[in-house]
This record gives sequence, C-alpha cells and structure tokens, in this order.
Amino acid sequence: MRALPPSFYARPTLQVARALLGQHLVLGEKVGRIVETEGYVGPHDLACHSSKGRTARTEVMFGPPGRSYVFLVYGMHFCFNVTTGKGAAVLIRALEPVANLSRRADGPGRLTAALGITVAHNGLALNGPELWLAEGTPPSRVARGPRIGVDYAREWAAKPYRYWERDNPHVSG
Repeated sequence: MRALPPSFYARPTLQVARALLGQHLVLGEKVGRIVETEGYVGPHDLACHSSKGRTARTEVMFGPPGRSYVFLVYGMHFCFNVTTGKGAAVLIRALEPVANLSRRADGPGRLTAALGITVAHNGLALNGPELWLAEGTPPSRVARGPRIGVDYAREWAAKPYRYWERDNPHVSG
C-alpha cells in the first residue's frame, strides 16, 4: 500500500471528505477501508471545534494539512479526524475491516476503539510509519446528507457534509 501524498489533504475540506471514501486507514497491522466521513469546514462552521477559536486543543487544525486530530467526546470515546488546514478537518466515521480488525468500526468511537487510536495519536503526520492513510479503491456509489450529532450548530447541522458509501453494511447508524 502506498501512502496518500501531502497534496491529497491540501484541498477544500469537502473534496477531501468525499475523496477519503475508499482509502485505507492504517495503524500498525490494523487496516480499515474508509466508508463514511463528515466535513468540518473551518471557524465559520458552527459545528466545527475551531468555531470556538484557536486553542491548544484545536491548534493542530490550523497547522499543515494531513495531520491527525484526535479528541475525547462525552468523556469516553475518541474521535479521529484528518486535518485540511485553516481550522478545518474531516471526521472519519466508519471503516470496513480489511486486516486485523476484530471489533466493529461503524461509528467514530467504535472506529478508534477497534484501531486503538487515542489522544496519543493527536497531531501525527498521516504518512507513517505508525499511523497513515493509504490509497484504496473509491466506492462506485456515494450518498451525501447532514452530519450526525451536531444539532447545537443550528443551520450548520443540516448542511450535507456527511458522505458515505451507499449500501455498505459498515456505515454507522
């Protein structure tokens, strides 16, 4: 498998969110094919963490594209994101198991638990050697709709910034 080049991430966030479908997320010997993503387009997006300002937590989102942004939600689940720069990132919501994944990865918290991703992986460049994204096969059918769990973001909650592989059984509920 070949790592995605840095230029892959240095594009508009929604383009990256769509293009990540079918790519492989690799952590050590564990590999999953990305089947669901959500775009968070920057500080003006009220559902995006950077909308609250530039903080120690969100600093990685303002750095170079192609880094991991990992945070804890509800005090119990880690979420894994891919940065696209300028305060924007793409949440990886679900994986289809490819190698050495014995647990379900259909949801952000299940995904990180299955791979063993924690805040220790925050800020890593996504070109390896431990954590990286590799070229995969894009899906033939893609669906698009509103993001999940961001009702607090008012009109931004309804934006169609969630992408998933249509009819894939590994997409989250």
